Amino acid sequence: MNHPYLPILVFFAVALAVPIGALVLARVWMTFFTPIKPGAEKNALYECGVNPLSDRQTRFHSKYYLFGLLFLLFDVETVFLLPFAVAFLGFKSIGSFIAAMIFLLLLAEGLVWAWSKGLLDWRALSKPSI
Repeated sequence: MNHPYLPILVFFAVALAVPIGALVLARVWMTFFTPIKPGAEKNALYECGVNPLSDRQTRFHSKYYLFGLLFLLFDVETVFLLPFAVAFLGFKSIGSFIAAMIFLLLLAEGLVWAWSKGLLDWRALSKPSI
């Protein structure tokens, strides 16, 4: 009996069995071989190193996240722009030049927008007006 979907069924069975087997094996190992050492030091935030200064995480200003997002956007756009700059002399049509200029215009528009919203001004941590 050679069914056409048998390899797919075997693949799904193995795909489910491997992670479930790893979890079961980890649980068995924890149960039989890992000693339980309860205590104040074990339940502390850090077992070694410097003691924490506070009980919770500190909050960062949202401007840091927006600046990080802007960095990622401009970084990705630079990655797309570099191959064009390398191959620029090989392009013969005006259409490729126009496409590159539109791309640069969008990049400049994003920079002007971020600048106008005050996202690049670090002297005062005022709320950005988005």
